[in-house]
Amino acid sequence: MAVQTRTSAVVVDTSQSGNARLRPLPLDAVALADDFWAARLRVNREVTLPTQHQYCEDTGRIDNFRRAAGKMDVPFQGIYFNDSDVYKWLEAASWTLATHPDAELEKIVEAVITEIADAQRPDGYLNTYFTFERAEERWTNLRDMHELYCAGHLMQAAVAHYRATGSERLLAVARRFADHICDTFGPGEAGKLELTDGHEEIEMALVELARATGESRYLRQAQFFLDVRGRGAIGGKEYHQDHRPVRELDEVVGHAVRAVYLNAGMADVYAETGEAALQQSLHRLWESMTTRRMYVSGGLGSRYEGEAFGKDYELPNGRAYAETCAAIGSVMWNWRMLLLEGDARYADLLEHTLYNAVLPGLSLDGQTYFYQNPLADDGTHRRQPWFGCACCPPNVARLLASLPGYFYSVSDDSIWVHFYAEGTARVALPDGRVVRLEQRTRYPWSGDISVEIQTQGTFGLYLRVPGWSEQGATLEVNGEQIRTGLEPGSYAEVRREWQPGDVVRLSLPMSVRRVECHPYVAENNGRVALMRGPLLYCVERADNPGIDPRDLLLSADPDFSEESDPEVLGGVIRLSGRMDVAPPVASWAGTLYRTVGSGPARSGGGTREVTAIPYYAWANREAGPMGVWLRAEG
Repeated sequence: MAVQTRTSAVVVDTSQSGNARLRPLPLDAVALADDFWAARLRVNREVTLPTQHQYCEDTGRIDNFRRAAGKMDVPFQGIYFNDSDVYKWLEAASWTLATHPDAELEKIVEAVITEIADAQRPDGYLNTYFTFERAEERWTNLRDMHELYCAGHLMQAAVAHYRATGSERLLAVARRFADHICDTFGPGEAGKLELTDGHEEIEMALVELARATGESRYLRQAQFFLDVRGRGAIGGKEYHQDHRPVRELDEVVGHAVRAVYLNAGMADVYAETGEAALQQSLHRLWESMTTRRMYVSGGLGSRYEGEAFGKDYELPNGRAYAETCAAIGSVMWNWRMLLLEGDARYADLLEHTLYNAVLPGLSLDGQTYFYQNPLADDGTHRRQPWFGCACCPPNVARLLASLPGYFYSVSDDSIWVHFYAEGTARVALPDGRVVRLEQRTRYPWSGDISVEIQTQGTFGLYLRVPGWSEQGATLEVNGEQIRTGLEPGSYAEVRREWQPGDVVRLSLPMSVRRVECHPYVAENNGRVALMRGPLLYCVERADNPGIDPRDLLLSADPDFSEESDPEVLGGVIRLSGRMDVAPPVASWAGTLYRTVGSGPARSGGGTREVTAIPYYAWANREAGPMGVWLRAEG
């Protein structure tokens, strides 16, 4: 494999992948300047990263490395996979350094890397839980103990740090550990352990390490970990995706985070090998997830038991698990599928998941988190500043830090615009030309998007027409309309000899949409959800004093007004309209069931002006009931 250049600070490097249609841009080639994502990334840099580092110190996560290096004589602290939280934080900090160099942050990063490097064993092994008194237990319980999972996060952090800074300090640590893993795991006849990890992560990490170093041994090792899965070596259970070989999988099952991490790893291996059976399996799994086992938010995992997918159409609202990490894993998987195939359906789901399943996991002030993301609540589910199992907080941080790299990509002679936000991009085409773009928009609040071309030359420009844009998207160049009725869920191509100052304008009408659910999702029968543009909405008591969302009845043809208030929840657009209110719950006192028609009229509680807010912004004010799915007439 060819080594990627050090200056290419890309998250998933498909520049040398023969089976990928698209190549990503380096993080520092994209500068976001909007009020939505740029503000989120600033909070991530200035608030989230520092507080997370402090929690890693306060909870003993970094002390565990000092202990393993012999610098401290204290017991191991926390859960056996706590190393991974430090690695994810390092990845987040590294991607941040790629876009916003910061001497103080770099100093902290280097100090943490020193603690990690000093804890590594002479043979390359590195896991602070299996040190000293537990050294003999290494690799004895791959199913449960997350050793390869932690190793994968180390590798991803190391690649991020190398690509962002050029330093090979952490990369050298990761390579020594990867070499140890390659020497330890493989075909049994070679005297190696024919096992894999119960929590996937190592697969995509090894592929990215191979891309960064040019070492094909790491790619072969990732293939081995895919090949051995499904043989029952770690118990043969759906929970670990060990029940069937990966090439035979046809439904997403088991622990939701593990499943989407596995699929991301499969996509990475396919990008390098072109093995058709892997691609076919990925298509079946994507179909299973998106048509039968995914929440309207894009959230994944309907069961608290096992943090798992349920059966088809098993999507309870109040008991939705929808772990933040599962949404992040979905973003990772869909980004890889988008790079492979250039199909807008992956970009659509990626965007939808970012806004509606990832962002709810982090408070607007960047300091508290959701582990689970229910779609209905009585006011008791609130974000926490940290968790004993703190996988989600640094996972959110690393995704946000890497976000600029998701907005654009390139193919042979074309630029692809996947997502919309005010800002600039510097796009290097494969033939060496550099094209500069400036995007102007108020997306996601407005569907008016303009892209100014600031470089002369002939190339194609692909702009995504989101799947939600069902009402007449139009495209114009320099004020002349060139296309109307653009197909939702596609890319609109404009190819011409561009002149500096040329402007392409994409107009996406944003009306409020009522979304209904498959009738087999019994809990949502007779209910609708509200969406505007890419955003899912909910009703929260903070905007509607005295109202429980369960009592609302939406008319068949509601008339919503839209109001923007910069002082509310960071400047959201709120939807307001009159809704019927069910009879007071008191009319059901002492009654669980009754004959239809024997009680008050269904809407006997009168009408009220009701306000809805974007779902990502709920639970940022006083506690109270919240609901996404509203009862509806007709």
